[in-house]
Amino acid sequence: MFWFWIGFFALVALLLFIDLGVLNRKAHTPSIKSALYWTLGWMSLGLAFTGVVYLIYEHGWMGAQLKGSLPGASGGGDAAITYVSAYLLEQALSIDNIFVMSLLFTSFKIPEKYQHRVLFWGILGAIVFRVAMLGGGAFLVAKFDWIFYVFGGYLAYQGVKLLRHDDEGEEGSHEKSLAVRMLRRFVRIVDGDHGGKFVVLVNGRKALTTVAVCLVVIELTDVVFALDSIPAVLSVSQETFIMVTSNIFAIMGLRSLYFVLAGAMAQFKYLKIALAILLILIGGKMCAHHWYVMPHLLSLALIAGIIGTGVIASIISTKRALARGELDGPAPHDEAARPEAKER
Repeated sequence: MFWFWIGFFALVALLLFIDLGVLNRKAHTPSIKSALYWTLGWMSLGLAFTGVVYLIYEHGWMGAQLKGSLPGASGGGDAAITYVSAYLLEQALSIDNIFVMSLLFTSFKIPEKYQHRVLFWGILGAIVFRVAMLGGGAFLVAKFDWIFYVFGGYLAYQGVKLLRHDDEGEEGSHEKSLAVRMLRRFVRIVDGDHGGKFVVLVNGRKALTTVAVCLVVIELTDVVFALDSIPAVLSVSQETFIMVTSNIFAIMGLRSLYFVLAGAMAQFKYLKIALAILLILIGGKMCAHHWYVMPHLLSLALIAGIIGTGVIASIISTKRALARGELDGPAPHDEAARPEAKER
């Protein structure tokens, strides 16, 4: 699989270079329409990669063989289904990331035109962290079967916690405060965005801007969220190539998805409930793996069904609220573009 890894990461590097180095070189605020097109493009690319996964495992290229395939099942078909399941699962779990990112941008008063750049570098860091953590998770699962019970119990606990608590504003504030206190012990920090720069010279000394501090907090937050998403994707497949590629394709589209959803997160109130149910179901599946192995197609149907139900229920509820005139309030990420966010 060595050459597949080389080809995949070369493709990722090329896409990211075209994205920021060619098409989005200047700081700007993407329109909803533009962000939607980018989101559809990234999702189409991620889902199209299913065909590559199918061919690799169907023909056993470079010795590729799917772990845990049911007897007599097509290696390519099972691989394609598990890839789509892992991709959809990661996309669903990214919704919470978007909500917290919106809170962080508002808390740090990052103007919208610089959020795109922060998210780009945040995604680069997330890719590195996810690859390392996925590799470690796959190793632990392969070596210690009891890890399934630990991961399963943790996911079920997070699902119950998500059902009971739906306000994460205090968490975002705590993350900011903790990050600032820790960073101030080692580096100098200055207020203001300073034109979107991460490092500036103040009296001849280098200092981090609030944009850089926000980036650090986003990276730390992604590590925390990875503690949910990595065990979840391990419940779908322990095949490293499928886990890594599905995660990375989902993460690469997260930036554009943020600009589509950040201003409308309050309208998807049932999606959080769907995510909670999904985490509880996945946790139960991992804990019961010794007695029951869920077919890949059923797993995909449950993931898609739960997410779809949450989205549809949210849309219906939002339309009814709009009709009654009950839905109002500014978009969370719009506050970052207010006049007081200017450099001081």
